[in-house]
Amino acid sequence: MVFIGGGLGSMVRYSLGRWVNALHSYNFPYGTLIANIAACFVLGLFIGLADHRQLFSPNARMFWTVGFCGGFSTFSTFGYEALTLLQGGFSLNSLIYVILSLLLCVLAVYAGLFLGESL
Repeated sequence: MVFIGGGLGSMVRYSLGRWVNALHSYNFPYGTLIANIAACFVLGLFIGLADHRQLFSPNARMFWTVGFCGGFSTFSTFGYEALTLLQGGFSLNSLIYVILSLLLCVLAVYAGLFLGESL
């Protein structure tokens, strides 16, 4: 379940990232930021639904949380992009990227969890 979910999540992340990055020409990794926020929201939503509504089997939970969301989000790319911005002289962009990523991803997990518990 983890293997299949991870593969699907990675394909969604790659596609979403390419699409978002094609929409702009700024020196900012919007694609990864959007993918990570979306993955965090989906993770919170499925945990909320699984824990509070008992809607998913243990295998489905593993598929969605560890597999799909694990493949959909990408901390390694986030780290690389933040460093690349720094090395390219875009210190402010790097700082904004790090702060937005941490803040918005935590808020997205919370929002997803809240929604999952409320449904």
